Amino acid sequence: MTTEPQADPRPVRTAAEQAFAAMLAAAPADGSSRIGALRRDAAAAFLRNGLPHRRVEAWHYTDLRALLRAAPPRAPGDAAPAEAIAFPRAARVTLTDGTVGPLPADLPPGVSLLSLADAIAADHPLLDRLGAAAPDRYDAALALNTALLGSGVVLHVAAGVTVERPIQVAQVVTGGTSVFTRLLVVVEEGASLSLIESFEGPAGVPYLDDAVADVFAGDGAVLDHVRVQAEGAAATHLGTLGIELGRAARYDLLVLTLGAALSRLTVHGRFGGPGSHMGVRGASLLAGRCHADVTLFVDHAVGGCDSRELFKTVLADAARGVFQGKILVRPDAQKTDGRMMSQALLLSGDAEMDNKPELEIFADDVQCGHGATVGALDGKMLFYLMSRGLPRREAEMVLIQAFVGEAVEHVADPAVREVLVARMAAWLAARG
Repeated sequence: MTTEPQADPRPVRTAAEQAFAAMLAAAPADGSSRIGALRRDAAAAFLRNGLPHRRVEAWHYTDLRALLRAAPPRAPGDAAPAEAIAFPRAARVTLTDGTVGPLPADLPPGVSLLSLADAIAADHPLLDRLGAAAPDRYDAALALNTALLGSGVVLHVAAGVTVERPIQVAQVVTGGTSVFTRLLVVVEEGASLSLIESFEGPAGVPYLDDAVADVFAGDGAVLDHVRVQAEGAAATHLGTLGIELGRAARYDLLVLTLGAALSRLTVHGRFGGPGSHMGVRGASLLAGRCHADVTLFVDHAVGGCDSRELFKTVLADAARGVFQGKILVRPDAQKTDGRMMSQALLLSGDAEMDNKPELEIFADDVQCGHGATVGALDGKMLFYLMSRGLPRREAEMVLIQAFVGEAVEHVADPAVREVLVARMAAWLAARG
């Protein structure tokens, strides 16, 4: 059961908190609707607690109160469609500064995609699931997104439907604004879907992208999920992803992090039925003074399920990476198999990696393990490649690609995987 944290006795006082409070005050009243109540509760929670700081354990390594010094004005919501990262064969909807662009017209029967605004206007029954898979509805990024709820899309796949083409939800920020978007995905019993989320924006322009996704996979459903964060070098990206699986469901996620001055992704996965699989993998390529935090919580609430978490981080210059991962095995979750690993590669003496893997086990018939490693490029392997004629830079690229490739190789769609590999290769080629 989620418990509300104690309110911070200090008033909202940082420049960013003041800007967010002004956005909340300017938001239109919602009357007595259920969405209105959700917004009001979230706004009240944010105003009570403000931005998290290092004394909040889940944010210990990412002191948002100190790091987020200002918040740009909220995007007006009438932007023209912009170009986004392209994936072959994918049916794509683009949200530009939060404005939902044209919806794909060629989706197969049993698949519906509509704007969140239309879903709210129609009081769509799927809206009952908003926030249901989240670990803590009082988390600052989630509360702020919920309080300003309105921009986003709802994707529904009916029972037994196999979606042959990937569906991409692309989010593009074009200027110095704050954008709050929501994605709700429901894949019903026995259905299958390949989902791509992408996030990008201009380099050198400070902006804020607060994006939340609620993902539900029913009994026997199969969902492959790719999340590409390629924000601009001055951006702040706050992401929240809640996942809930039914019985015998299969869910595989790849998180690729390539940009943003400050990014934080909170992932919460929960098993709601036995016999399910969850794979959560990540590859982060960080340079400059980027700060990227991935915080993961996997809740084995029922028995007979397996989870695999593998995160690879490459850090150049003075970049800082954070990985916090926790596997919780509840008392009735016998026959659980959970494995978590974080591995970091430091390309500079000024780079920093903070790892905090945890196991919390209340059952006795389980197989669980976790680990973390931090190191530099293997000097012997580098010498071997250079002795075969490769210049040092190319030899380093080969070793780095092999290091992160272990996470990416699990992407099921070869065309999607090819785009991801190309994006990583471009990052490596641009590294100073």
